[in-house]
Amino acid sequence: MVPPPPLKTPVRRPNYGNIFGRIILVLLLIVVVAAGAWALGALNRRDAAPPGPPPFLVPIQDVQPGSAPPGNAAAPGTRTDPLADWATRVASKTDIPQRALQAYANADLTMQREAPACRISWATLAGIGRVESHHGSIFGAHLQDNGLPSRPIIGVPLNGSAGVRAIQDTDGGRLDGDPTWDRAVGPMQFIPGTWNRWAKRAAGDGQPADPQNIDDAALTAARYLCAGGARDLGTGQGWWSAVMAYNNSVEYGQNVFSGADAYARASAS
Repeated sequence: MVPPPPLKTPVRRPNYGNIFGRIILVLLLIVVVAAGAWALGALNRRDAAPPGPPPFLVPIQDVQPGSAPPGNAAAPGTRTDPLADWATRVASKTDIPQRALQAYANADLTMQREAPACRISWATLAGIGRVESHHGSIFGAHLQDNGLPSRPIIGVPLNGSAGVRAIQDTDGGRLDGDPTWDRAVGPMQFIPGTWNRWAKRAAGDGQPADPQNIDDAALTAARYLCAGGARDLGTGQGWWSAVMAYNNSVEYGQNVFSGADAYARASAS
């Protein structure tokens, strides 16, 4: 009798379903651990770095031209609140750099002596500075201690393209570097022809006024807005007449009004 063949050991095939399940489980655990570590690190970073001040909000007001001037701003520099202390206090409540505040305030105080009937406020100058160059910080610039921006602020050529007036060169490119077309210059964005008419040096040192210097620009803007003392910016009609002369646009005037009013309210609080 032929003996039966020996029994074969059965081959165990891998259970791929279990293997894949374990791999997925391991990956999920890794993801959970990594997420927990990231969350803990973020919490530590948040606790370590104090939050910055909230942005200064300027709600645009739908005010009608001539209806009212902005609210009353706190007067700059009194005996109990010297100008530097005043600027530090107001800067902490607004988005205006302290250096710009000093320039606006000095222009305000100068006009109180030279043209008291004009009643221009530093807040109105700040409202214009906010719209024109965000107080000298447009294009990545910042105001330096000497009043000059870290890089010259020069606008687009006024060549008559879409949304731009055509103004041919009036200064040979001396102020704006463009011998063909005028460009608005400096923190308060003066056209060279207007600058040459109204410019005044704030320091009184005999040097020519510089539109890039925030002190000269703020004082010149105040002189232009007051138009030789013929306007009273303490009234709605006078304020709107002045600002519309700076830029004949209702939207522009509302933007300046909103900033000036917000700054005035913040300084008085």
